[in-house]
Amino acid sequence: MNLPLLEATEYQPVATRPGPAGRRVYIETYGCQMNVADSELVASILADSGFQITERAEQADIILLNTCAVREHAEERVIGRVSQLNGLRAHRPNLTLGILGCMAQHLSKTLPDRAPFVDLVMGPDSYRRLPQLLAQSSDDALLDVRLDRSENYSDVHPQRTTGTNAWVTIIRGCDKFCTFCIVPFVRGRERSVAADDIVRQVQRIAAEGFKEVTLLGQTVNSYRAGNVDFADLLRQVSQVEGIERVRFTSPYPVDFTDRVIDAMAEVGPVCPSLHLPVQSGSDEQLARMRRGYTVDQYRQLVHKLRAALPDLALTTDIITGFCGETDADFRRTCDLMEEIRYDSAFMFKYSEREGTYAHKKLPDDVPESVKGERLQHIIALQEDISRQINQQQVGRTVEVLVEGPSKRPAADGQPRYYGRTPQGKTAIFPQSATRNTLVAVRIARTTSHTLFGDRIDDRA
Repeated sequence: MNLPLLEATEYQPVATRPGPAGRRVYIETYGCQMNVADSELVASILADSGFQITERAEQADIILLNTCAVREHAEERVIGRVSQLNGLRAHRPNLTLGILGCMAQHLSKTLPDRAPFVDLVMGPDSYRRLPQLLAQSSDDALLDVRLDRSENYSDVHPQRTTGTNAWVTIIRGCDKFCTFCIVPFVRGRERSVAADDIVRQVQRIAAEGFKEVTLLGQTVNSYRAGNVDFADLLRQVSQVEGIERVRFTSPYPVDFTDRVIDAMAEVGPVCPSLHLPVQSGSDEQLARMRRGYTVDQYRQLVHKLRAALPDLALTTDIITGFCGETDADFRRTCDLMEEIRYDSAFMFKYSEREGTYAHKKLPDDVPESVKGERLQHIIALQEDISRQINQQQVGRTVEVLVEGPSKRPAADGQPRYYGRTPQGKTAIFPQSATRNTLVAVRIARTTSHTLFGDRIDDRA
């Protein structure tokens, strides 16, 4: 059943009301940074209503999987995982299982049949309803997947774990409707959070001890609230006392203005690190994808960015095997990768998404074997480019924001520490360091993904 959405002013904690207060909730997150931020929202909404958040599924009375729908593989992983978690009911027969997020929105009609043991299916605009729905009982799965063009959760302060970086969602939804992409259908249309609300949230984040914030949006630089555009917002957030680094992801190339480039170059806390999705190096493919730009327009944008920010680290997204991709199209993508020389890339083979324009109108005509071969080729190409770029860091001293002990100790068993440079690269060093501090590390060796060195100072 579909339940009416609550208006923002109707959100009230219910810990003092009769119901499930005190039940333990485990949240497992799949997908992008937006989902991580949404899981923090969910944790806050539930904690304010008296639920207890636990880090172990085995201890939970309620298990919620916050899911991704961008690729079919992600959905299959979730179905497998929720089936596995259903096994906990052998010892916890009253366990509640819920699927949240983009996959819940995308597959709301089929999920009750594919996973009949799931109790709750809820889309990204319905999280305020969670306390009420979890207080209900039903023999059928409870569904709430209605999209809401006004919902941005601006009054909910996410429950963040202690760390160095805090995610701040500044715009939800997407209006671009690229032919391959499911996002506008599962997250709705674009709506921006008021700048004052964002600044207040960042001030609170700084007071909690975070030194770095990442501004989030499916098309983050499309942000506009009243007279404040994304360039203005970058400057406002960077002025918050205590915030030393500001990042953002993911921008849309068409909406990247000179004012944003100027803000990146002029405002100290804004990191010289940018994820700029290209998707393909073929104009024909970009037109089929309805990306709104040509390869040359993208190239000129990169030239502007690198002229303004000489130490910029640039990453991207690339899809292989999209509808109609020829060998020539693929070669153009490889040529562009070699020309631009990205620091790293997220690379995928095309996965048809039901409901998109491509699914309805364009034949998925590239064989899976060809998609796989092309994907492996660009992965190898990018690995080589990344290795060469990182090798240039040897002998240099970089500023590292320490995130804590590395999961992998040194060969002699001694602990190591890690953090990230302003360019977003992971740096590992053996000397002890306090989490959330800035230290200087001289780089001694590198791989395609990591910098290794020695701490030499408290600050680069």
